[in-house]
Amino acid sequence: MLPRLIVAVVFNLGAVLVPWPASAGATPPIAWAPCDGDPTAQCGTLSVPVDWARPRGARLDLALVRLPATEPAARIGSLVDVPGGPGDSGVDRVLSNRGRFITSLNRRFDIVGYDARGIGRSHPVLCSAELLAQEPPPVLTSQADFDARLAYNRRLRADCRARTGPVFDHVDTRSGVHDLDAIREALGEDALTFRGRSYGTLLGEQYAESYPRRVRALVLDSVTDHSLGTRAHLEAQAANLQDSFEEFVSWCRRAPECALARRDVRAVWARLLARAQRGELRHPDDPTALLSQFFLIDLAEQGFRGPQWALLAQVLADLDNSPAPAPARSVPWAEPVPYPPVAIFCSDYDLPVRDYREYAALLHRSRAVAPDMRYGTFAVYGTAACLGSPKPVANPQHRLRVHGAATPLLLVNGLHDPATGYNAAANVARQLGDEAILLTYRGWGHIVYGRSDCVDAIVDRYLFFRTPPPPGTDCPAAEGH
Repeated sequence: MLPRLIVAVVFNLGAVLVPWPASAGATPPIAWAPCDGDPTAQCGTLSVPVDWARPRGARLDLALVRLPATEPAARIGSLVDVPGGPGDSGVDRVLSNRGRFITSLNRRFDIVGYDARGIGRSHPVLCSAELLAQEPPPVLTSQADFDARLAYNRRLRADCRARTGPVFDHVDTRSGVHDLDAIREALGEDALTFRGRSYGTLLGEQYAESYPRRVRALVLDSVTDHSLGTRAHLEAQAANLQDSFEEFVSWCRRAPECALARRDVRAVWARLLARAQRGELRHPDDPTALLSQFFLIDLAEQGFRGPQWALLAQVLADLDNSPAPAPARSVPWAEPVPYPPVAIFCSDYDLPVRDYREYAALLHRSRAVAPDMRYGTFAVYGTAACLGSPKPVANPQHRLRVHGAATPLLLVNGLHDPATGYNAAANVARQLGDEAILLTYRGWGHIVYGRSDCVDAIVDRYLFFRTPPPPGTDCPAAEGH
């Protein structure tokens, strides 16, 4: 089955908050030791303030991992690798995924990953599993739904704050920027070498904004645009999905391996959406449960991210051929998401919606730009989950302002990315002006590095030698990639 955006996870690890000693000076180096279960990697922790505005107050430990350079004589320094999400574990990504990015660059760089504050091993946000399981559907259909969502969000925030402690109010990316600079200093690096993916690009963007002269080289792969308000955010995500759907339909017309090759793909999709709306589709992973329309759209998005077009086509064909189910048990809209990503996202985005009338108008506009896909599931979920968030938001949207970076930032984006659309990367590139170069991959899917020898060679050269490509550089697509 396709991987899901919607997963159920409740973190149960914690960290002790300790006061900052009065005699503290510069950030001390990290004490590395072999990782439990993987002695080829080194693990360590770094103490940082919970609230960077009060550096001598309570602290938390960030969990880090390092893969030392395999050719020490040619070592350049440390490269900090940050995944997306928000909420992905940087430690787990480095330990579990030693693909081309790590093996290629690990020759001359120590590869360093870490769990951001509020995530994984770095004082995770804790919430009641029972309360998470009561989460209402993200797509609201009435003022009563709107009011119920506001009430639920208030209860959940209060529960998570009580269980998590003061860290809960300081998991925004701006706080993460200061954490990243402390990591740079603890690694002994005068300037930062960084690679961020998807939501992790926001951290790189804002680091360059805060510390431009401490940038050695930054790669932003599949770029987040942090300048969009509620309407623009919803419409951009919907447009991304619609574009990927058009590419999928086009592929089905020319690919004999498409299970929908002899059908009208657009009509099949419309029929499936209508059946899901009527409660006539079984959940692919649970035949006793019904498949919601939201989950169906999200399932398609996951197929576009790969892209896994052949698998997606087969799943849709199987669903279209399935009989209408007998009365099924009542089930939730989907499994609840873990709250840590929501806590981060709602600290980074101010997405006000006054009432259901305004909400319905916003979704109507989304459907106008995405007649087949209707909306972007991440955008719709985030908007609902952040309703009623306390104001002011810690790190609200704004246009980037970077001045004086020693090396231009390298932005990399696919032309047909369902999650971080190409228009977002182009908009960020415009905001950065001469401080950035946008490398275009003329293909499909989410996250570019590893799809194309052309892209990989340009990124590697940039990170090794701080040599960006000329403006306007692009790389051809590989079919299905």
